[in-house]
Amino acid sequence: MDVAVTHEAKTKPAPVDYQTEPSRYKHWKLSFDGAVATLTIDVAEDGGIRPGYKLKLNSYDLGVDIELHDALQRIRFEHPEIRSVIFTSAKNRIFCSGANIYMLGLSSHAWKVNFCKFTNETRIGIEDASRNSGLKFLASCNGTTAGGGYELALACDEIILVDDRSSAVSLPELPLLGVLPGTGGLTRLTDKRKVRKDLADMFCTNQDGVRGQRAKDWGLVDEIVKPQQFAEHVKQRAGKLAELSDRPLGAKGVSLTPLEKVADEAGLHYQYADVQFNRSGRTATITVRAPESPSEQTVERALAAGANWWPLQMVRELDDAILSLRTNELELGLWVMKTAGNPDAVLAMDKFLLSHLDHWFVREVLGMMRRTFARLEVTSRSIYAIAEPGSCFSGTLLELALAADRVYMRDTEEGDSVATMTLSEMNFGPLPMVNHLSRLAARFYADAAQIERLRPQVGKKLSPREALEAGLVTAAPDDLDWEDEIRQAMESRAAQSPDALTGLEANLRFGLRETPETRIFGRLSAWQNWIFIRPNAVGPSGALKVYGTGAPVKFDWEKV
Repeated sequence: MDVAVTHEAKTKPAPVDYQTEPSRYKHWKLSFDGAVATLTIDVAEDGGIRPGYKLKLNSYDLGVDIELHDALQRIRFEHPEIRSVIFTSAKNRIFCSGANIYMLGLSSHAWKVNFCKFTNETRIGIEDASRNSGLKFLASCNGTTAGGGYELALACDEIILVDDRSSAVSLPELPLLGVLPGTGGLTRLTDKRKVRKDLADMFCTNQDGVRGQRAKDWGLVDEIVKPQQFAEHVKQRAGKLAELSDRPLGAKGVSLTPLEKVADEAGLHYQYADVQFNRSGRTATITVRAPESPSEQTVERALAAGANWWPLQMVRELDDAILSLRTNELELGLWVMKTAGNPDAVLAMDKFLLSHLDHWFVREVLGMMRRTFARLEVTSRSIYAIAEPGSCFSGTLLELALAADRVYMRDTEEGDSVATMTLSEMNFGPLPMVNHLSRLAARFYADAAQIERLRPQVGKKLSPREALEAGLVTAAPDDLDWEDEIRQAMESRAAQSPDALTGLEANLRFGLRETPETRIFGRLSAWQNWIFIRPNAVGPSGALKVYGTGAPVKFDWEKV
């Protein structure tokens, strides 16, 4: 939604496009030196994704983060020789001042929350790449580092701050804006860097932040270095981090060619993903297609196919569809997941992927699958999966059903074409949710006996009744009841409060175990959602609204 227009507005702005490439970047410069890449932030003040504000002091908006997401993807796939990444700034004495305050002040509530969600997913993706892809990240904070800029630094493996007597790190959202660094910033302070809670309390309530030796002593940064030695020290440290990586120095990358996409009034259309809008029913039906037949797979063939290799192209298309729906189609509150294609083709691909995890390209494709599927559970949309004859909920694509809030499977008469579901080893751990559990483990609350009972079913095409008995589906209506039951399920869901459903879904999807990621997204759904609509932040005299105007902040002093 246009950040300069409230959600009551009748005119719909141009949709946000999440596709870009380096020649179109306005805000980042990507360079390479041997095994080290450098991402330099140099935000164009007049380059906002929406009108009405200037991106001063290397502050960012959604457009800046879209470029960052793209750059990270290109490092992963197009440059396998890269082993460490430096984040730095082209501006004097400023690393990054965080999310643009005027953009936030003009934004609709939905825009603010979606923006924060995408920002956090991008930073979690940095940490995911460090754990799983052999990429190490170094924040070269060559100037003041505030708010979301410090969150970006916190996502890195190491933080080096210039010791110039003025550059500080800070999370000033609470004292300056009346909002809380409760998503990525505060969570990483406590869960990742283990900053003591009393020090974190002082840090987050001091708008000026902390610099120099105190920043190091409190654990806010890893090193402080004088300006004269700073650049060389960063270079040397990035080289040391690169030595920890197992990414191949001599490999040739895979070019991420533009997606072929048609967007029209009916929906979004790609080769392997298709989205159909039903605006009157407030639903979007997402169909993901598998190949029609299995084919012999080799690493050489996968590399030759590149971005057109089915698992990579499919997941890139699905990722783009998820992001587009989140941002541009706020009223389509129920997503209906469907699949089509040959289940045996998916099983064969799963077997190939899992047997070649030591190859950098296969590992990166699996990583993109993991991150994209994880977007589903943290999306504030209801999700149903519908399995019918001709569906392909098999292995990797079965994850789309396991991510859903409910799964319906049509039980047809014997002799007719029958809907099936098929487990593969891909369902037992390689594609974890953000709580680090497989979707099967989350579904059965990590009941080892229940999960082990499913292992003998791997590769077997389960009928609707077998899938129901195995606990993989919610209901399996027969032909007589199918149409009415599905219609009623969709209509009743669409009639309920979207706010209440978001709270329900966030609770049910992430039971059993907390991780930094679930804490980040849980706080985003609860704390930030609440704080962003309270008058102390966004009322006529709220801190976020009057920032920079010279008008005094007027708080409601009642502590709820």
